[in-house]
Amino acid sequence: MRSIRGPAIFLAQFAGDAPPFDSLDGIAGWAASLGFKGVQIPSWDARLFDLARAAESRAYCEDVQALLAKHGLVVTELSTHLQGQLVAVHPAYDAAFDGFAAPAVRGNPKARQAWAVEQMRLAARASRNLSLTAHATFSGALAWPYVYPWPQRPPGLIATAFAELAARWRPILDAFDEVGVDVCYEIHPGEDLHDGATFEMFLDAVGGHPRASILYDPSHFVLQALDHLAFIDLYHPRIRMFHVKDAEFRPTGRVGVYGGYQPWVDRAGRFRSLGDGQVEFGAVFSKLTQYGFDGWAVLEWECCLKHPEDGAREGAEFIRRHLIRVTEKAFDDFAASGTDEAANRRMLGL
Repeated sequence: MRSIRGPAIFLAQFAGDAPPFDSLDGIAGWAASLGFKGVQIPSWDARLFDLARAAESRAYCEDVQALLAKHGLVVTELSTHLQGQLVAVHPAYDAAFDGFAAPAVRGNPKARQAWAVEQMRLAARASRNLSLTAHATFSGALAWPYVYPWPQRPPGLIATAFAELAARWRPILDAFDEVGVDVCYEIHPGEDLHDGATFEMFLDAVGGHPRASILYDPSHFVLQALDHLAFIDLYHPRIRMFHVKDAEFRPTGRVGVYGGYQPWVDRAGRFRSLGDGQVEFGAVFSKLTQYGFDGWAVLEWECCLKHPEDGAREGAEFIRRHLIRVTEKAFDDFAASGTDEAANRRMLGL
């Protein structure tokens, strides 16, 4: 068995225009002061990181690593959640997602998709230059407007959607394979890959591609009333990344899974700071450790109640307390009597 590394923090929700959150140096110093050992970097945030430069310049990547090392930190992974979303966008969401793209391609879905694919290719090369082995992203979605079967979905609609999704992602997966990096899709509502069944459908559509992997975030399963522990048992061979985020699901006579179009604070399913929700983190860390996951435990803060800086401070200690140093011997070794094949046969009456 191997131990999970951590604590680390995803910087996306903390970056801002005021110090110390407006530069990589500043936010790294802040994260280190809370006890974090690694940072997951949002590749779209130019205040923190230059993706195109990182893809072309190993020297730039070495400078990034040196800056982080000054604070006792390492980069755990890069993220292209926003760019990955744009690889596949249903027309109903064109306006909502257009702001994720570079200004030059907004309002032009074909150009926006081509830009997103190139961003993914840049991320593959940047990950290689940073000596990373896993990358965080979203799958995007073509079928999401049809997630609930009313009106009845016509035969073949979902199969067509997943065939097209696979066709768009297969070349990207190949590009990541060339540099030895896993593409870890966050299994997330709003994406076509939002539960185990849809991940299996995608995996089949890309021919079981070795780089098609999972970013495991149990909070999204709590909100779907999906068994977040059984998910690990089923898919642990493909889990290559871990977001440590909490959530609660408390349905009432007024709202349930769909939330009634209410703001986050009034929904039955709400994201919470670590320890304030219903994710069984003791069991989560145990299962991941049992199955040999040795990636990073990365805090992702999304809470409808608690201040982000409080969530980060508490989250670093929460993760630290859940990390398991794996045992090097069995608990009952003291009672071992050695190996003796003749004795074994006698004990069996042979």
